[in-house]
Order: sequence, then C-alpha cells, then structure tokens
Amino acid sequence: MNDSELIKLWQTTNDKLEESIVINRENIEEITRVKVYSILGSMKPIKIFTLIFGILWVVIGTIVLSSIYLYSFSESNKFFLFSASIQVGLTTIALFVYLYQIITIFQVDISDSVIKTQEKLSKLKISTLWVTRILFLQLPVWTTFWWNETMLLDWGILQWVFTMFFTISFTVIVIWLFFNIKYENRNKKWFQLIFRGKEWTPLMNSIELLDQVEFYKDQNAST
Repeated sequence: MNDSELIKLWQTTNDKLEESIVINRENIEEITRVKVYSILGSMKPIKIFTLIFGILWVVIGTIVLSSIYLYSFSESNKFFLFSASIQVGLTTIALFVYLYQIITIFQVDISDSVIKTQEKLSKLKISTLWVTRILFLQLPVWTTFWWNETMLLDWGILQWVFTMFFTISFTVIVIWLFFNIKYENRNKKWFQLIFRGKEWTPLMNSIELLDQVEFYKDQNAST
C-alpha cells in the first residue's frame, strides 16, 4: 500500500469518526431532551393541585374577610382580621407565581434546543426561589392571628415575653430566609431541607442533564 492510499484510508477513517461523533452527540441531545421533558412533566400534577387548592383557599378566605370588613368590622378581632388579610394577600401573590410556572412548564417542547430549554429552566428555578420566599413571609402572622384585646388588658409580663419571643423569632427567621434563599446556597443542609421533593428535585435533575450535554459539546469542540 503506497503513501497516497494510506492517506486516503486515513482521511476516510477520520471522516467516519467525525460523522460518528456528530451522530452520537445528536443522539445524546435528543435523549436528554426526552428525559427533561418527562422529568418536567412529573412536576405538573403537584403544581396544578397546589394552584387549585390555593385558589379555593384564597376564594374562601376573601369571601370571609370581605364579609367581616363590610358587615362586622367594628366588632371583629383586628389581630385576626389583619393577620388573615396578610396571609391571603401573600398566598394570592404565590398563586400568580405558580400559574406562571405551570405555563412555563407546558411551554417546554421536546423539540426545543438545549439553550432554549435551559432558559425556561432558569425561569422556573428563579420563580421557585421567589415563591418560597413569599410563602415564608406568612410565618409571623400565624403567631398573631389568635391575639385579642383581652390579652392587652389581662396579660402579665411573663405571658407577653413568652408570646413575643415566638413572634420575634419567627420574624427574624423569615427575614434571614428571605435574604438567604438563593441558588448559591443550594448545597447547604438547611437549603436542602427546605428544597426537596417534586417541586425542586426534578428541576435540579433537568438542569444537571442539560449542563452535562453542554459540557460534552464543549469537550468535543475542544478536541
């Protein structure tokens, strides 16, 4: 076999190898898109259930509170009324975020490019962090809704110290969580304790899969 034949054989082998790499990369991307589509689909039931349950909660709460504001405001327990109003208001905001997430999940298409899917996953990630912050803001009012005027008149110092300890503690915890619930803290134990289950784990799995595809593409491009 002469030099020209060797060169031709080498070129043919090299072309086939490159073609094989391209096909393999395309297959990996296709399989990954299918996996991500399936994983995100597993999030739909819990998101829809939460949205429906939350809407029912807000509707019932709004009807009750509106009735109190309109017909018995002067006789009502103001602590309960204002605490419940804050709770319903924050839940309403959270429901809009859930609706946005559901729409985003349904917009993910199996034929989308990796970059386009990554953008949607990024939106889901950011909105999940925000909705968690919003829901945690409700915690302090769960310690004040049962307060009443009798407490102001009859309670002693020890009773107030005990009660205020819980309210202030919850408030401090909520403020700390609001500013520390961010993606950079995802590997910390307290973060993992909060963010687990079908609303977070599938999202992280999808992001990791797409990151692996990008890493694989970069590796091939550099070789």
